[in-house]
Order: sequence, then C-alpha cells, then structure tokens
Amino acid sequence: MTRTTIFLILFIWFISFHLTGRSQVKDSIWTLNACIEYALQKNVSIQKAVLGNETDQINLDQTRASRFPSLNASASQNFGWEREMTDNEYGSYTASNASNYGISSSVRLYNGFKINNSIRQSELTYKASQFDIETIKESVSLSILDAYLQVLYADEQVKNCDNQIVSTTEQLRLAEERLVLGAISKSDYLMVKSELATENLALANAQSLLITNKVNLMQLMELPVTSDFSIEYPDFSNNIVQKRNLNNDSVYQISLSIKPQIKSSEINLQISDLEIAIAKAGYQPVISLNGGLSTGYSSGFTMDYGYQMGNKINPSGSLTLSIPIYQNKQARSGVALAKINSRAAKLDDINTKNQLRKEIELACADVLSAEIRYEASLVQYNATQEAYAVAEEKYNIGLLNSVDFIIQKTNLINAESELLQSKYNLVFSYKVLDFYEGMPLTF
Repeated sequence: MTRTTIFLILFIWFISFHLTGRSQVKDSIWTLNACIEYALQKNVSIQKAVLGNETDQINLDQTRASRFPSLNASASQNFGWEREMTDNEYGSYTASNASNYGISSSVRLYNGFKINNSIRQSELTYKASQFDIETIKESVSLSILDAYLQVLYADEQVKNCDNQIVSTTEQLRLAEERLVLGAISKSDYLMVKSELATENLALANAQSLLITNKVNLMQLMELPVTSDFSIEYPDFSNNIVQKRNLNNDSVYQISLSIKPQIKSSEINLQISDLEIAIAKAGYQPVISLNGGLSTGYSSGFTMDYGYQMGNKINPSGSLTLSIPIYQNKQARSGVALAKINSRAAKLDDINTKNQLRKEIELACADVLSAEIRYEASLVQYNATQEAYAVAEEKYNIGLLNSVDFIIQKTNLINAESELLQSKYNLVFSYKVLDFYEGMPLTF
C-alpha cells in the first residue's frame, strides 16, 4: 500500500468523522488517565512481564519447598516360573510371586546454606520482576502522554487554520468588491485568492496531522482505530509558565528513592552476591538424613499374605556425609562465574543510575529552554498580532496593498504556529519533570 493510498484512506476517515461524528453524542471522552489505564491493561510487553513475574512466583514456591523432606512410595509385583528337577528330569513349571512395598524419605540437614540462599535469591528475583513491570508501565505512560499532547496540538492547529480561512474568506470577498469598483488591481485580488488557497492547503495538512496523531495514540493504547475517538481538552490558558526551581541533584535524589528501575537494579546486586554464596556452597560437605520402611510377601513361604506383610516390616535409616574432594573444577568455575556476574551487576547498576541522572539533567534543561522559547514566542506573537491588527485596518480602508498585508498575515500565522508548538513543548517538559519527581501524569 503506497503512502498516497494511506493518506487518502485517512483523509476519507477524517472527513466522515467531521461530517457525522461531531453531530452525534460521543459514547465517551477519553481523559489522559483513561488512555493510560487502557494502555496499561492492553500492552503486550506489560502482560508478558506479568507472566514472567508469575513464573518467578512459582520458582519461589518450588525453592521454598526444597527445605522440606521428600517422601516417596514404591510398590512392585514380581512373577516367576521355575521347573524343578526330579530323578534327573525336569518337571512342569511351578509359578511363584512376590510383592514388595516401601516408603522412603530424605532431607538435607546441611549443604553450606545453599537452600536458604537460594530461597532468598528467588524472593529477590520475584521482587525485582515486580519493579520491572512498573518500569515498563512508566515507559508506556510517558509514550501515551506524548501522543496525547500531539493530538491536542494538532487539533488546535486545525482550529487556527479554520479561523485563518474564515478571516481570509472575508478579505477575499472585500477584494472582489474592490476589484469590481476598480479600487484594486486584479493582481492584488489574485494575491488574496492565492493566500486563501495556501491556507486551505495548510488546513488539509493540519487535518492530516490530526488524523495521524489520533491513529498513533489509539495504536499505542492498543485500541482499534475508530472514527468516534475523542479526547478531553484540558485548559492550558492560565499560568502555563510555572518558573520551576530547577535543581538537578534534588530531582535525582528523589528519583533514586522512588524509580522502579533503580530498585530493580539494587535488588540485582543482592541477587548477584547470593549467587556467589550459592556457588561457594559447592565447596562444603552435604549432610543428608534418609529413612525408609518396607514390607513384602512371597509365595515361597507358607505363611499367608497378611501374616507376611505384618511381620516383614523393615525400617531403615541413615545419615550420609558427602565431602567434595575433586569435582572437575565445577565448584571453582561456578564461583568464578558468579563473581564475574556480580561485577557485571555492579556495572549495570552504575549504568542505570547514570542513565537516570542524564535523563533528569536533560529534563531540567528542556524545562528551562522550553520556558525561554515559550516566553519569546509569546512576545513575538503579541507583537505580530498588534502589527497585523494595524495592517488589517489599513488594508480594509485601502491604505495597504495586498502584498504587504499578506506578508503581515504570514508573519502572524508563523508566530501563531511557533507559539502553539512552544506551548505544548513546555507542557510536556513540565510533565516529564513531574514524572521524575514521582508526581502522577495528569492535568
């Protein structure tokens, strides 16, 4: 499917939405929180991480059970046929049978604390996987926030284009009247007509961007694309510039104490230390306690079945000490590999914390630059709007030609677009900073 085909499909979808969707009552309006919650429920990566956590829970239960004695039962039934020799001749076959029953149990009394350390390691692994789930959720939430703001930006851009077209349409009507009266030249009239065509193209581009941004948001949410999708529009008109007191180290210290990827990384350090202790248990002797109980029946004896079963009960017990002497370097290699993994875990922890610090430094810098850009854009927009108001007044009374007027209008359109971009960039940068400080992603 070509890009042109895709564009046509999206454009038809958008037109049908505006012709029918706006005149109907929407089933629901999606807030940012609703979008995030829906995405968290449907996201495949999160669901897979949850399955991994459930696997860790099963492994933990199994590891805990290893400290208890094992218990096994056995039963066997044997049949045999033998020919007896009488007077140097073999007679007919004589059948015999025997039954054996037993129960046995074994428990390790000492194995270098390997079981206890394995249980603790499994507990930490289960806990770390829970933090990994939270890390994925936070990443998904940030992506939804960005996509949500992109929809807001695109929709506002469409409204601005609509307003510009309304204004230019009125100006074109006035230019037609002046052309008929001979007050302006045809070239002046065509300039205004060309400007209207340019603004209609800008509207089409803005509508296309809105379509694409809505589709992107719905796809990030794992929501099937629908034409009646509508989001809530928060009010950003008041106090948009918050003048935050930016302190990289302060935000970093807060994030270190709350961010799930940091907690997971620190747990992995503990897991790697336990891995070394478990490997060192290979050097230690193993003490096991074994016990059993058996009985049986044999047709070779004259006593009946019940009598034999009751009187052939044989209890047994043993205490086994296994001392490792030479294991083909298995224990030594296990310890060496565990130490390497521990060093790797420490490097991963350093890298995770460094990455968080860099992200926070960039977030603080983005806030500062976004505030500067927005304030400069606002000053530019206000000045351009005043200049345009004067130019429009002159144009309406015939004191300004179409070329100069369109230049002023183009400047206003550019200033308005820049202000719009800087506004949503500032909102997003504030929300990212809130995210690192542990505040909820909401408006």
